Amino acid sequence: MDGTDAVGDETLLREARNLTPALYALGRVLRLRGVEEAGLAPLPPSDLEVLRQILDAPGIGVGTLAQQLGLHASNVSTAVRGLVGQGLVRRERDPHDRRAVQLFPTMAAVQGMAMIEQAWAEIFADSLATLSGDQRAALTAAGPALRALASALRTQRNAARG
Repeated sequence: MDGTDAVGDETLLREARNLTPALYALGRVLRLRGVEEAGLAPLPPSDLEVLRQILDAPGIGVGTLAQQLGLHASNVSTAVRGLVGQGLVRRERDPHDRRAVQLFPTMAAVQGMAMIEQAWAEIFADSLATLSGDQRAALTAAGPALRALASALRTQRNAARG
């Protein structure tokens, strides 16, 4: 079923309306918590997104990074400058195009993100402890589907941008 058909499918729309607020709330928790709990210097949510993408795709360029995050290249460049200044990202000339720059996470970024992810796990574990066993099992089972949904959303966004 393509996106046009899905918009007309009332069942899918109802499911999306039920899931979207919960997923947005979870994303907001991840964007706004974890850094301080990990004992790290505060990072704006946009910088954390840029850093996460660089960690996921070492060697990425600013233009590709901006496209993948749906941000203006100038905003990504500003975030990258700040991350370089904090010792979390390093720039290297692209060996295939000396005019281009590739972005790589530093060891401090790798270690810092591990600390943030541990803090996220602890935050979520505290909340998971309040749920029933069935609710926890349902969330655990939903992990692969949520990753597939995230991938489909990224693909859809990138296709829409051309």
